Amino acid sequence: MHRTDLIAIGELAARTGVAVSAIRFYEAKGLIEALRTGGGQRRFLRADIRRVSFILIAQQLGLSLEEIAAELTRLPAGRTPNGADWTRISTGLRARIDAQIAALQRTRELLGDCIGCGCLSLKKCGLYNRDDKAAQRGAGPRYVLGDRAKEIAEIG
Repeated sequence: MHRTDLIAIGELAARTGVAVSAIRFYEAKGLIEALRTGGGQRRFLRADIRRVSFILIAQQLGLSLEEIAAELTRLPAGRTPNGADWTRISTGLRARIDAQIAALQRTRELLGDCIGCGCLSLKKCGLYNRDDKAAQRGAGPRYVLGDRAKEIAEIG
């Protein structure tokens, strides 16, 4: 490994737009790993720029730190991930993103109407969710979670 393959924590922070404290946090959680100089200073591989960027994207998608750590274990240690590495990870995330998009679209469609939450506070709820039948399917906003008003109307 060449010295040019290593960067200081400040440079990693500057390149990724992440605070130094966040990089230390990611290190403490095992998401990235620092090497230490003889004087005890942290040095990171240039490949960690991509890892930290991935962490930021994954957090925006709503992945937990445990899920992010699991995905990062699929990346090679000690080298910059290549296209095949990222394809493996992105394929797994694509289904999650598609599910999030579908949920957002359902929410957008239903936002002005009943969402099947059981509140019975809207005058319309008597039409969409008479007698709170949506609650029989479970807790929460049943229509946003994927139940359909027609299915719920057929209950009981």
